[in-house]
This record gives sequence, C-alpha cells and structure tokens, in this order.
Amino acid sequence: MIRSGLLLTIWLLTTTAVCANEIRIAVASNFIDAARQLASGFETESGHHVVLISGATGKLYAQIRNGAPFDAFFAADVERPRLLEQESRIVAGSRFTYAIGKLILWSPRTDLVDPQGQVLHSDHFRFLAVANPLLAPYGRAARQVLEHLGLQDTLRRRMVRGENIGQTFQFVKSGNAQLGFVAASQIHRDGNGGSSWKPPRTLYDPIEQQAVLLRENPATQDFLDYVRSSKAQKVIRSIGYDVP
Repeated sequence: MIRSGLLLTIWLLTTTAVCANEIRIAVASNFIDAARQLASGFETESGHHVVLISGATGKLYAQIRNGAPFDAFFAADVERPRLLEQESRIVAGSRFTYAIGKLILWSPRTDLVDPQGQVLHSDHFRFLAVANPLLAPYGRAARQVLEHLGLQDTLRRRMVRGENIGQTFQFVKSGNAQLGFVAASQIHRDGNGGSSWKPPRTLYDPIEQQAVLLRENPATQDFLDYVRSSKAQKVIRSIGYDVP
C-alpha cells in the first residue's frame, strides 16, 4: 500500500514536470506590468511558467531577427509583427491586436501640466522626456504630436530620450525631466498623481499593439488564447488600454 502510494506520487510529479512548460515572451516595455498580471493568472490556471523579457519594440524585433529564443512577441506596434510575418519568422496566421495604447503628457508635479498642454509652449520646464521614436512606438507618437503642434524643432534641445517607454517614464518620475510623453497605462498602473494632458487622438497614429507566435508550442498558444479571453481583456482595460 505504501509502495503503491509512493509510485503514485512519483507518477504525479513526473507527469506534472512533463506537462508543464517554460515559455519565453518578448514584451514591449509599456506592457510589462500588464503582462506580469496576465502571466501570473495563466500560470495559476495552466501550471506553465512564463518568462517575460521586456524592452523597446525595435530592439526586441532586432533580437528576434538575430535568433533570440523567444516563443512569442508582444510588440507596441503593428509594423514589427507585420515585418516578421512578411519575413516568414512567425507561425502563419498568429498575428493579432491585443491592446490599443494611449499617449499622455505627464509630470509628477501637480501644478505643471495644464489640461490643454499649453505648458509645452512655455519656459516652465527644463527637460521633456520622450522615447526614441526609431525604437519605441510611443516615441513615434510623441514626435507626431510635437510635429502637429509645430514644436519638434523648438523643443529639440530640451528633449531627453529614453531607449524605451519604461526608461522615459523613469526620467520623469525621478525628476531628471520635469515632464514627458509616456504611456497612459504607466500613470494608471501605480495611481500616480501629478498633472497630465491627453493629446487628442487626431494628433498621432493609433498605437495598435500586436502579438505574434514565433514558434509552434502548445503552451505558448494557450497563453495567447488566454490573453484574448474576456478575463484577460478585463485586466488589460483596467490598466489603461483599450482592447479591440
């Protein structure tokens, strides 16, 4: 009887080890906190382990093209997933939109950013933080806003650039820059106060964020399916994104 119980325990442990998988997901910096919540929920339900690697969308794309061992890619734009699809580097038919991002001008100071964003035309700040527009879609959106306002050249010398939107947010939160264009989800996430301005959506292209499956893996496919579930979409909305 004891021997049978021991054998059953060994079988269960072995089965769990065989069935559980580790999956590696490349995630755009703006979405990392949402991804952590989603990964935690998925791990609880599936028993699989999710490893998240965050960075600028452009850098992650370059790493994938150079053979980085990622199972899926959650980009901050449509462009890179589409390029990977055109280059036949993804599982056919796996590309989908998982979130719509929102840009916001933010400062931790409660008296700096006015509701119309007129502070950008003033001398009330020394540095404006923006993400690198060549690597980060939120940086490209910020550049589009400044171009529409006729301020791109005027403010060029006062800009500090983060490699990704996560670093850009830290520039502002730490006070190294008095204000900056960040992801609305970053403000929503921590309940950050301060002052902010939401640029009209007409001033920048939609920040449609897409994901792709990079290699056939049932566990990874299960994670992508989980992200598209109503439960996961509720989490994504709660953090400050729209969902398709």
